[in-house]
Amino acid sequence: MTLLIVGATGTLGRQLTRRALDEGYQVRCLVRGFKKASFLKEWGAELVPGDLCEPETLKPALEGVTAVIDAATTRPTDSLSIKHVDWEGKVNLIQAAKAANVERFIFFSILDAEKYPNVPLMEIKRCTEEYLAQSGLNYTILRPCGFMQGLIGQYAIPILEGQAVWVMGDTSPIAYMDTQDIAKFAIRALNVPETVNRSFPVVGPRAWGAYEVIRLCERLSGKEARVSRMPIGLLRGVRNVTRFFQWTWNVSDRLAFAEVIGTGKALKAPMEEVYKTFGLDPNETTTLETYMQDYFSRILKKLKELDYEKSKKKEKRKYPRV
Repeated sequence: MTLLIVGATGTLGRQLTRRALDEGYQVRCLVRGFKKASFLKEWGAELVPGDLCEPETLKPALEGVTAVIDAATTRPTDSLSIKHVDWEGKVNLIQAAKAANVERFIFFSILDAEKYPNVPLMEIKRCTEEYLAQSGLNYTILRPCGFMQGLIGQYAIPILEGQAVWVMGDTSPIAYMDTQDIAKFAIRALNVPETVNRSFPVVGPRAWGAYEVIRLCERLSGKEARVSRMPIGLLRGVRNVTRFFQWTWNVSDRLAFAEVIGTGKALKAPMEEVYKTFGLDPNETTTLETYMQDYFSRILKKLKELDYEKSKKKEKRKYPRV
């Protein structure tokens, strides 16, 4: 089976690539630039040029492909809007996959996307789900709600560096999941007939609120967090301003996502039946405590090693050999 992974350089995409290669699949990665994706080639993946917004580039990339795993999305700094990439680009990809007679299509949506029609990214994900379901392709839709990897930059690093941790009002608890575990579900779906033409939540064991994550990081790091609260009204005001300018539309659309996590409603879902369907063991899923413990253990060990090296250099300067 040959897989085409779209969005392979992203946080989730690289884990999908790694997992698929480890399980013996032939992996092809659609990339816009080879330099940024060179590490994927070193792992053993084939790199093919292509762009979701340039449909003529997709046909050669899909030649001989058995299944597509789509984990691509726009970044806040991208020049193209969410509509261009996450809607028009995905329509191009689905159409090209259909024309290439691809046997399976794995798509990553977002949990509860149908509940937020006024949030552009959520509504586009919902529409893409419907379009894929009507395309005639054999599909599986996976719906995560948050990556544990994102918590490092949001909480762990600011706390270690004594910088402010920004918290927005009464944020919704989120059932974060390690992208390595999410990748397990995607690759397993390829060989589980019961997952065809169905949608599944893919979320962590429990939902964590912002202050719970902060307290966990404080305990593991031994440092106290500097917490700054950002009112949801301020974000709404910023979004209203950015909507006036075309070059800030992507930022505005991303800011709208703050409405989702600002509701106070937990982003979580029951996973018992999902684990049974996929044949995976929930006890092997990484918990947030374990993930953060591993991160802080590694980073604090490294910091101690650096401090030791610095002290040795100081001693050498203080007592030079004669």
